[in-house]
Amino acid sequence: MDSGSFDAYDVPADPQGTGQSPDDTGRRVPGVPAPRALATEAVHAGRDDLARQGVHAPPIDLSTTYPSYDSRGEAARIDAFAADGAEPEGPPVYGRLGNPTVARFETALARLEGTESAVAFATGMAALSAVLLVRNAMGLRHVVAVRPLYGCSDHLLTAGLLGSEVTWVDPAGIADALRPDTGLVMVESPANPTLAELDLRAVAHACGSVPLLADNTFATPVLQRPVEQGARLVLHSATKYLGGHGDVMGGVVACDEEFAGRLRQVRFATGGVLHPLAGYLLLRGLSTLPVRVRAASSNAAELAGRLAADPRVTRVHYPRIGGAMVAFEVAGDPHDVIADVRLITPAVSLGSVDTLIQHPASISHRIVDADDRRGAGVSDRLLRLSVGLEDLEDLWADLDRALGAAPGPGRVLREAAVANR
Repeated sequence: MDSGSFDAYDVPADPQGTGQSPDDTGRRVPGVPAPRALATEAVHAGRDDLARQGVHAPPIDLSTTYPSYDSRGEAARIDAFAADGAEPEGPPVYGRLGNPTVARFETALARLEGTESAVAFATGMAALSAVLLVRNAMGLRHVVAVRPLYGCSDHLLTAGLLGSEVTWVDPAGIADALRPDTGLVMVESPANPTLAELDLRAVAHACGSVPLLADNTFATPVLQRPVEQGARLVLHSATKYLGGHGDVMGGVVACDEEFAGRLRQVRFATGGVLHPLAGYLLLRGLSTLPVRVRAASSNAAELAGRLAADPRVTRVHYPRIGGAMVAFEVAGDPHDVIADVRLITPAVSLGSVDTLIQHPASISHRIVDADDRRGAGVSDRLLRLSVGLEDLEDLWADLDRALGAAPGPGRVLREAAVANR
């Protein structure tokens, strides 16, 4: 099977050509570093100043507040932030306004995604909520979206919990669904959980002047950078591959500085901040992101091929872009497979160094209406596998045992080809 291209992108240290590089707080100052490959950026972005400080590991700043004897200057900085959401110049003010450790992670993620800025939040859902609130505040409450999305993203849009209204369309229907009050088009590619892929460049063209938000959680910037295909906003559940070890929650939006300023204002007002320790763990996770994604993708591509050839499996979903996620539909009872794995962990979430399996119709997409769920290709027999870094043969032995006996002749009409290929 073709596992996709895993060549590193060349990522400029100053992707927008501003002639700046990070200073001691992760902000940008004059001086342009030489362009660096993705693997190099993953290790060094957000850490460029450490040697000058005489340290090797990034410091963790746990302060909630910071002393200042210049109250007039502080007032001016707060006024400036209220005007455009730009990061205040000078020392930090208050933890809800910004944190130096979190700023390092934001700088690094922006470098990897090729954007001017990135704004981190406590979770991926907090990040998405902030995007919706920014657009709602401008009177642009209508969202055009393509299913499938992560189940909670689907629910947030469908339920209108933040006052938004959603129109669900096929990709070909995006342009016709746009209205004067459309503030956002949202897609996820590869999608959760079916791994369906979209032509992001064509989608961005259909959006016209409406910002395209692409959820890049599954692909990560190792496999694709949506801004290069026309997206204005890139969403990550940083809990997944960016953290990579199942021990930290976070969300982040990579975008241009203008939109970042508005996101910071919403974050300050709503309090959905990322904790500094989480920022530290996410920055650490980025350093091994390319290695982890490529190794797990190699395992996933091989498992997808074996599952596609297995009579106990009726359909396999694996994206052309590659990646570490595999979805497959079983001939038997998917709940039996969940109950019988031993090495693989039956758990929600994904992107960890260990392999996880879950039944989307029961967990991650349970909150989506059953007809909408099935209409988006999330069948009741679908299982989602987040492939980790274990030995391939050990993983296959566990899956083979959990799948049980092969079905008898005529029990199921198999679809031999791997879906989405």
